[in-house]
Amino acid sequence: MASLVLALLAAALAYQSLVVAVLWLAWRTPRVPARRDPGHLGVAFADVRFPTRRNRSLHGWWLPGCPGASSVLLVHGWGRNAERMLPYVEILRSSGFHLLAFEARHHGTSDRDGHASMKKFSEDIRAAAEFATAQPGVEAARIGVIGLSIGGSAAIHAAAHDARLAAVVTVGAFAHPADTMRPRGIIGACLRPGWPLARRLIELRIGARLDELAPERHIDRVKGAVLLVHGTRDTVVPLAHAHRLARRASGHVELWVMPQRGHSDVHLDKGFPERLREFLAANLTAPPQRAVTPSS
Repeated sequence: MASLVLALLAAALAYQSLVVAVLWLAWRTPRVPARRDPGHLGVAFADVRFPTRRNRSLHGWWLPGCPGASSVLLVHGWGRNAERMLPYVEILRSSGFHLLAFEARHHGTSDRDGHASMKKFSEDIRAAAEFATAQPGVEAARIGVIGLSIGGSAAIHAAAHDARLAAVVTVGAFAHPADTMRPRGIIGACLRPGWPLARRLIELRIGARLDELAPERHIDRVKGAVLLVHGTRDTVVPLAHAHRLARRASGHVELWVMPQRGHSDVHLDKGFPERLREFLAANLTAPPQRAVTPSS
């Protein structure tokens, strides 16, 4: 009997270890350096590094705009880099806003720091805000942020903790990180019994409960305006997440559901650039208009 109990315990331990190992391997962050920069668009920029938490530094591209205008932070998704934000640089290049496209820890050429997480994305967004507002000619009181996927979810979390983030645009943001981490399909069914303990181990590694980080728990604390953009064909983060976020919001939040768009292609929609620029202009300090000299 004792040997049977030991065998069952050994099997349970082996199974749980397998679940943790599979999840850990699945959520490793690939570090892929950018192959293109704003220079490929003919846009002037400065290659910059700036500090974030735990004495680490982040890599980014600073694109100066008009004096006195607000800055807009451009935040990539999981496993990507600043190059992913070049379509947004293209859209906003003539808007007059200062732009900062940067790479979160463990992405691109930014520093490593143990592991990547939504919590660290949020911290890095706030570090980017500090850097941007310290630049000459930048309106420091109102900052915009455009975040894709986990970058959008982290932007909601960051805006709930930093009132300067006055205009938040998310694309394919999730409402709760656990929903995207939980295994799906046949593999998910096999690993499901070990998920609760594996989740707790992940939370210990992150240093926070996933429930405490969930954007749907924080969106009602965002003081600024939020534009939630989500494609109906998003198979990475289902559209239901956008509806959950919208329901939990108490402030100025718009939900823009884009038919026939997926997780990474909303910027290709014909109406997207104009609406994005209008949203930012309405909620941030607009670039100063040049005085018109009356003709004689």
